[in-house]
Amino acid sequence: MNNYTVEAIELTRLYGGNEAVSNVNFTLSKGEVLGFLGPNGAGKSTTMKMLTGNLAPSRGSVKICGVDMMENPKEAKALIGYLPEMRPLYKELTVDEYLVMAARLHRVSTKHIKSAVENAKERCGLGHMSKRLIENLSNGYQQRVGIAQAIIHKPMVVILDEPTVGLDPIQIRDIRALIREVGGEHSVIISTHILPEVEMVCDRVQIIDKGKLVFNGSIDVLKRQRVGNKLLIGLRNPPAIEDVLKIAGVSEAESLESGMVRVRFAEGATPAEDIVQAAVQQGWGLYQIAPDQTSLEDVFVQLTYQEQAAV
Repeated sequence: MNNYTVEAIELTRLYGGNEAVSNVNFTLSKGEVLGFLGPNGAGKSTTMKMLTGNLAPSRGSVKICGVDMMENPKEAKALIGYLPEMRPLYKELTVDEYLVMAARLHRVSTKHIKSAVENAKERCGLGHMSKRLIENLSNGYQQRVGIAQAIIHKPMVVILDEPTVGLDPIQIRDIRALIREVGGEHSVIISTHILPEVEMVCDRVQIIDKGKLVFNGSIDVLKRQRVGNKLLIGLRNPPAIEDVLKIAGVSEAESLESGMVRVRFAEGATPAEDIVQAAVQQGWGLYQIAPDQTSLEDVFVQLTYQEQAAV
C-alpha cells in the first residue's frame, strides 16, 4: 500500500474528439506542495476540475488517499479542500457566519464546528476579523477567508487555483507564507501561471502544455535547469570568438553587446579558471565572469517549445 494522497492515472479528457488533457500521470505525497503550471489553454483548469471531481475524465482515473473519485465521489471529495480562482464567498455574511456555513457544508460535526472555525481563523490570520462583513475586507483578507473555508474540515489535499492573482506585493508574501504553512500538514496543489511563485513555495513542479505534461520534477531540478552550463564573460578587449573556442572545455561562444561573451561548456567541464588565465595572458581586460542563469520564463518557453517541436 502506498502513501500517496493524490494519484492521477492516464488522465484524459476529450472535447469534440480533441484531447484537452492527454494521458496525464502524477502522484502527490503528504506534506508536498506541487506547482501545476501551464499557459492559457494548456489543459490546466480541465485537469483541476477532474482532480476535484467537478468533471469526469474521458479515460483514466483519480484517487484521493486511495479512494477512487469515480467509484466513491462523496468519500473522495470529502478529503479535498478547494479554492477556485473565483472565490466562493458570500460577501453579505461576516467571516464567522461564512465559515460556520462552510463547516456545515463540509459536514463537520455540530460539536466540532466552533473549534474548526477558530482553528481555521487562527491559521489564516483572521481572528480579529470575526465580526467583519466579508465585502468590507481587503482583497488579501478575502483570499484568506477563501483558504480558511478550504482547510476548515482538515482535508488531506488542498487545491488552490491562482491563489495570489490580484493581490498586492505584501498580500502575496503573506499568502505564500500561509501556503507553506498549510503544506506542512496537508498536500497542496497550486495551479498558477506565475513562475517565481512556484520557485518560492513549491517542492515539485509540473508543466502542462497542449494537454500533455512537458516537465515533472522537483524544484531543485528546475533550478539546475536554470543555471545550466553557461558563463557570461565581460571583456574590455574581447578577442575573436575563435580564440575563446580554443580554451579547454568551451564548446560554444557568442559575442554580445558591450564586449560581453556568452560561452557554453561541455558537461562536467570547468573552464572558468582557464578563461581567466587566458584573459590575463592575452590582455582581454576581464572584468566579469559569472554563471549565465536562464530565467524561469525562458525555461518555461524552452520546455513548451520542445513539446511543440516534437509534435
